[in-house]
Amino acid sequence: MTTRQKLRAWTTVACMALTMASGMASADEVPLVTGKQWTESTEQMKKAYLVGIANVVQVDVAYHAGNVPPDTQTIVPRLARGLKGHTLDSVRDGLDRWYAAHPDRLQRPVLETIWFEMVVPGLQGKK
Repeated sequence: MTTRQKLRAWTTVACMALTMASGMASADEVPLVTGKQWTESTEQMKKAYLVGIANVVQVDVAYHAGNVPPDTQTIVPRLARGLKGHTLDSVRDGLDRWYAAHPDRLQRPVLETIWFEMVVPGLQGKK
């Protein structure tokens, strides 16, 4: 089995496990993690959330190795480039600081905050 086939198989297994674990929730029932949930989470829960995002990015980057789709078809390469140099701890600390400085914006999704407060500035610095 080639590396690409193995990644596809693992991705399929992971997606099936997530679907089963979510109780077969429809797309409109999938919760969006916001600053409210972020600020109420333990450090361990925050790190687990970020590890999950990092794993998805790593699987996608590995899957497309050598045949990266254009930026218009996926955000993953931009996400990886924009967060280059960050660690799980630096992202977690950045989110903690941002939500602490903007308590009136706790409804903002965590992924949106990562994108606009870390990824976009990271991409602008690499032009």
